[in-house]
Amino acid sequence: MNIAIINEVVEQLKIMPQHLQWQVLEFARSLVKVEMQGTPGQQLLRFAGSIPPDDLRLMQEAIEQDCEQIDTSEW
Repeated sequence: MNIAIINEVVEQLKIMPQHLQWQVLEFARSLVKVEMQGTPGQQLLRFAGSIPPDDLRLMQEAIEQDCEQIDTSEW
């Protein structure tokens, strides 16, 4: 816990109107409820190298050919 940060937040809260103080409180509460989602990279390392080199080459070629091109009739 960083006391300097907490103190700075408190100082800023002291000069805010009450409706903004409520917004900060609700935001802080929402941050506490946020859960990390996804899979840690360490668990994905077992898949490293599992795509065959030929497939990687094909994917790279498709990206290079099709990226940054606009199909005006698509919309």
